[in-house]
Amino acid sequence: MANSKDMLKRRAARVRRHLKAVSDGRLRLSVHRSSKNIYAQVIDDEKGRTVASASTLDADLKASLKTGADSAAAAAVGKLVAERAVQAGVKEVVFDRGAYIYHGRVKALAEAAREAGLSF
Repeated sequence: MANSKDMLKRRAARVRRHLKAVSDGRLRLSVHRSSKNIYAQVIDDEKGRTVASASTLDADLKASLKTGADSAAAAAVGKLVAERAVQAGVKEVVFDRGAYIYHGRVKALAEAAREAGLSF
């Protein structure tokens, strides 16, 4: 029987497989959350490189946040990664939630990224 880590990997692969089918050449906004922090990257899968990234561990964010594990921190990361992506010339992405449910911190990050100029 598969353990929970295997199940998370399978779910993330299923989401990524679907995104690849519908992405139409757009870059991918990937989210990873841990119990203490949240991370976001805009990834160009064709070239295999990261265009923009942000996390609650960034020096400018870490000083202004109470904790890296709440919705306010996720929203700050979403806004920062969107600003960095727009500066790099990226306007449209596909949202890769990974194995996480679109709720709470993941949803807050996505909504903040939309408000800051990314379209998905």
